[in-house]
Amino acid sequence: FYSDELQRKIAEESKKTLAASGMFTQPIVTRVLPVTPFYPAEEYHQDYYVKNVLHYNAYKKGSGRAGFIEKNWQGKDFASKEYGKPSDAEIRDKLTRMQYEVTQKDGTEPPFNNAYWDNKNKGIYVDIVTGEPLFSSTDKFDSGTGWPSFTKPLDPENIVERVDRKLLATRTEVRSKHGDSHLGHVFPDGPQPTGSRYCINSASLRFIPVDELEQEGYGEFLPLFDN
Repeated sequence: FYSDELQRKIAEESKKTLAASGMFTQPIVTRVLPVTPFYPAEEYHQDYYVKNVLHYNAYKKGSGRAGFIEKNWQGKDFASKEYGKPSDAEIRDKLTRMQYEVTQKDGTEPPFNNAYWDNKNKGIYVDIVTGEPLFSSTDKFDSGTGWPSFTKPLDPENIVERVDRKLLATRTEVRSKHGDSHLGHVFPDGPQPTGSRYCINSASLRFIPVDELEQEGYGEFLPLFDN
């Protein structure tokens, strides 16, 4: 479902890319439709994957979803090849001590003393390890926390959320899908329209300005900045 023209274009392009990949012998029949009203389910269904982990995993397996993914995508995910995670030795050689501590050891950088907390330039933020696109300056806002904050991910497919009980309060950790880099946490106290605050470590990110998107291979996101 898409809510604006940009989302429609991205969805259609993704569908064409999948069809051209040779992954499936039959046509891709997923429909791309304008969003219609969604209504919340019962309270016990909210965050079900967190509240009922065993039941949720049993559903994934029993529904055939897990088996389908393993059969059709195991070792053949053309997206993950592009954003494959390097070896630990390569990562250590590539990153600073702080970047390694944050992304690989679930660390946290100091607030107000990091690269992007007050960055107001237009562009996108990618995983410092793999380069997978994560956030956009169009969704960035000043949360007053001293860390880069966003109302939503640029591509939700590249974001993984996990329950984090390391502190006394239960939080929702945010990681990159392909690099498994620790990014930060998401909180339900952000501005509208999402109400979410993705509080992210600068050390997990690399910023790519608008005028470098094409040469860096992220030209598909240029429509975000047409206005």
